[in-house]
Amino acid sequence: MNIYRTMRAAVLVEQNQPLALAEIGLPQALRFGQVLVKVLYSGICGSQLGEIAGVKGPDPWLPHLLGHEGSGRVLAVGEGVSTVAEGDLVVMHWLEGTGLCGPPPKYSWNGNTVNAGFVTTFNEYAVVSENRVTAVPDDFPAHLAPLFGCAVPTGLGVMDNKARLRIGQSVVVFGAGGVGLNVIQGAALKSGCPVVAVDLVDTRLALARRFGATHTVNSSGMIPVELEKRIREIVGTGGADVTVDNTGSPRVVETAYRLTASRGKTLLVGVPKKGDEASLYTLPLHFGHELTGTKGGEGDPAEDIPNYIRLWRAGRLELDALITEHYPLREINDAMDRIRSGETVGRVLLEIGVDD
Repeated sequence: MNIYRTMRAAVLVEQNQPLALAEIGLPQALRFGQVLVKVLYSGICGSQLGEIAGVKGPDPWLPHLLGHEGSGRVLAVGEGVSTVAEGDLVVMHWLEGTGLCGPPPKYSWNGNTVNAGFVTTFNEYAVVSENRVTAVPDDFPAHLAPLFGCAVPTGLGVMDNKARLRIGQSVVVFGAGGVGLNVIQGAALKSGCPVVAVDLVDTRLALARRFGATHTVNSSGMIPVELEKRIREIVGTGGADVTVDNTGSPRVVETAYRLTASRGKTLLVGVPKKGDEASLYTLPLHFGHELTGTKGGEGDPAEDIPNYIRLWRAGRLELDALITEHYPLREINDAMDRIRSGETVGRVLLEIGVDD
């Protein structure tokens, strides 16, 4: 491993500031359960924007690396690693999968430590815990593989594992970004009807229709009463069987909750800012209404990713249209600015390495 000494990386040095592009040093040896990966592509998830913005409060680990959905080639494995081998094409994911939980690595920069979690992807190379990588067939497109790191399994998992959607049940999805599109796609795969996408941007809603939304509602400028009336006109006066919030906005959570049928499910995917509170009338929870959050759709990468690839090969899972913009690593801050502004439609892909 010692031939890989330094790499280019985007480092979070200070919250609410651009990432620093720097040449940092890699650990000189792999530890038990660790895997060295050459990162090829990475997605940018809203979770990283939240980390930069400090939505959960002050960050005690600065400076540190970011990114939790990517693809790469395994260059070396540490002691005890058995599920991947040198040369494997892998998905890098934040949900725990099969294999050992290796310790988070520490990188170096100008004599200081740069921290990292069990997986990071905004860097040319990554020392990753074995249970954060899953091998995929060598002929699977490496630029699509990052979608299996977060966006796809979260969205499909919400419908499959949390909503347990039944054929013909109604679904309302608030927020049609990268994860939201896959919630919609999951609802369509499970034969939800109708499937309503709600967003502030028409271009996202147009893409939502491609992913299976039967109806779309642009809520920009609408007060909650108007929005609820419009959605009930689609799903029925009793409300939707399943509502999903991807925004983390307390007001949207309240709206989703009110729009859920008396024995329906309100699922929270988006993470609120620290200190944000929603006001809910809890009596329905005593009579069959379910309200719950989700951790990445509660999936199992080792089991789910092969299933997703099979669906994709059969033409039943849309992946290519999810990626709407491409950037090199050096332009990562520009990419994030576009995401923050709402200008992006689907997932943004960072092109970091070349599949040798």
